[in-house]
Amino acid sequence: MKKITRRQALGLSIGAGTALGLSACSSSSAPATAAGASGKPVSIPTGTIDEVFEGRRIQITLGAGGHHGMGVPTVKIDGTELHLMPNADGSWVSIVNHYETFPDPVSAARAAVRELQGATLARFAPKEVQL
Repeated sequence: MKKITRRQALGLSIGAGTALGLSACSSSSAPATAAGASGKPVSIPTGTIDEVFEGRRIQITLGAGGHHGMGVPTVKIDGTELHLMPNADGSWVSIVNHYETFPDPVSAARAAVRELQGATLARFAPKEVQL
């Protein structure tokens, strides 16, 4: 009798899990909701947040369009955009705190301000590239 290798078993389990996940996603008729770090659904309101935190001005524009039309909020610290990325579990990371997750964009922006320690936030990408 031929034994199955660990590599084959791993491949079969990943394939089965992927198939189950894709079938669950495609058959779901309920609207997608984000889950926060606690696993509870989190809804991000539309509008703007404008606050001064530790002497730095944080501006957050929330809404459906958001950053690059992807639904990600646009966050600015003293007028310079802070690049935010959502995680699959609903938590957020920033380019400043890339290895630490936060429950919402406001917490991520405040942590970035603390991490900068008064330094100016550098632009993530140039506005215009000249060739």
